[in-house]
Amino acid sequence: MAQKKKPNWGYFASLALSVGLALAAGAIIMWAAGYNPVEAYGALLQGATGCDTIGEFFTELFTKRQFGNTLEYTMVLALTGLACALGARAGIFNVGGEGQLYLGAIVSAYIGVLLSGCSAWLAIPAAALGAMAVGGAYAWIPGVLKVKLKVNEVITTIMLNSIAIYFCAYLSTGPWKTSQGNRVSGTDTLDASFQFTRLIKGSSLSTAIFAAAVIALLVWYVMSKTATGYSLKMTGQNRRFAFFSGLKVDTLTIGAMTISGAMCGLVGMFEVYGLKGNYQDGISNEFYFDGLLVAMIMRYSPVGIIFMSILFAVLRIGASGMELNAGVPGELYRIIQSVIIFFMAAQSGISAAVKAKRAEKKARQAAKARLEVKSRG
Repeated sequence: MAQKKKPNWGYFASLALSVGLALAAGAIIMWAAGYNPVEAYGALLQGATGCDTIGEFFTELFTKRQFGNTLEYTMVLALTGLACALGARAGIFNVGGEGQLYLGAIVSAYIGVLLSGCSAWLAIPAAALGAMAVGGAYAWIPGVLKVKLKVNEVITTIMLNSIAIYFCAYLSTGPWKTSQGNRVSGTDTLDASFQFTRLIKGSSLSTAIFAAAVIALLVWYVMSKTATGYSLKMTGQNRRFAFFSGLKVDTLTIGAMTISGAMCGLVGMFEVYGLKGNYQDGISNEFYFDGLLVAMIMRYSPVGIIFMSILFAVLRIGASGMELNAGVPGELYRIIQSVIIFFMAAQSGISAAVKAKRAEKKARQAAKARLEVKSRG
């Protein structure tokens, strides 16, 4: 019977320490610049939740616009982070999620425009499938190049990002440009019946979060509880061993990359149908790269990605409140984020050094004990 995998408590402890040290570093920077750190962090939480008091937090949290925005950004980070984790689990690094997101957004918007007047039960699934198809196809290209021609996927996906973003800009200012109003770029606005319902008035949170929760649950289940997830893990950890074990490593690698791209395309569709109402240039503010950071910090753990997404969303959405209410520049959250990344990157090296020291100490003690036994004999 296989042993149940124990949680890596040492890693979680180092993560908590990294977050604590990052917040402490942010507090020192604020104090040195003449700001009150306690007031600033209070304003950050207020900006992320919309609650001024503890009583409001427990009674009115789910009615606050700011909290809705935090949840929406958490959804985006979690989905993009999980998309990155899927590819990484199979040993392929998808850096092209931003371009895949853009393509999914503009294709889903155009499908919505074409199906204007149709039932939402037809238009929304069609747009979702279109977004997933174009995002997956665009990720399939570097996946095939990696597997068949050994082309580095980091380089190809970065280059394909720029191509996708500029191509979408061409479409939104040319063939697919709106005929509504005097806007310079962007597609026509979708029918109101196509747009997801807002869950909190005035916020960007929509019913897309329910679909996102289902997708996150599926990704966790596949990666953690299925033979496919184990095969992906084997492929990522030791491709040669997986191949000689009979696994179809090429198919697994390309498949993981394709699904990763499909998820990014779907995030683009959620932005159009849930927040914007049409495709606009700059629809993503480097969402995928933030999700990629979350995934890397949490070592591609699905549950960890979701929790770290919450923290990063609180920092980003709360930064505006910190700036407005405490006068602290909102960019401070980037400093805190960077310090967390720095400590987590250093954690593995520090842990390895500590383990090496312990092993060396044990070896010396063992050698000393053997010498003592020989001297007595």
